[in-house]
Amino acid sequence: MMFFVPRIAPFSRVSFFGKGRAFFPRVVRLVTAKHACYARICRKTPVLPAFFTRAAIRGLDWLAEHTLPPDKAPPHQRIGRRGEEDAYFYLRKLGYTIVARNFRSPRCRGEIDLIGWDQDILCFIEVKTRSTRDVKPGEAAVDRHKRREVAAVAREYRKQIPPSCQWRFDVVSVYYGHSKISQPQIEVFRNSSLSA
Repeated sequence: MMFFVPRIAPFSRVSFFGKGRAFFPRVVRLVTAKHACYARICRKTPVLPAFFTRAAIRGLDWLAEHTLPPDKAPPHQRIGRRGEEDAYFYLRKLGYTIVARNFRSPRCRGEIDLIGWDQDILCFIEVKTRSTRDVKPGEAAVDRHKRREVAAVAREYRKQIPPSCQWRFDVVSVYYGHSKISQPQIEVFRNSSLSA
């Protein structure tokens, strides 16, 4: 049985689903019995180069900034959203296939920022964005409470995939300089522990 999983999704504030919420599949249902088959199909799916995707999203962001009323979200939320967007493109460059963003479960609190495949391993990714390195590092901000929330949501997500699927928890730290146009410094911590 064939199925389709979109490999790209806009993270822009402009979308057909309302301001601030970009379309991204919340749940990926696997039709096959083996996740390896799913990963093989994803790798064969044609992908729009990241340059074009990023340029289109930046263009939509610019258009939204100049045509829509100002975003009333607090500055830390805007920085966090920007960090998730940059982490998405960085992980794509590393070879991840991102299948969900801001996944929530109705049965438990919390959310997972990004869910993606790194080859045949399902990765639950928590993104922490900082505007300076002077404060607590991003990876240290994933404390016991946050790990429990992520573990509960990940457990709910894993109910939808074959039980033999390998998975891990990654933390991505995004650091911005003082300039708005500076490139962020991004660090990926693979296989972080979820045990509290």
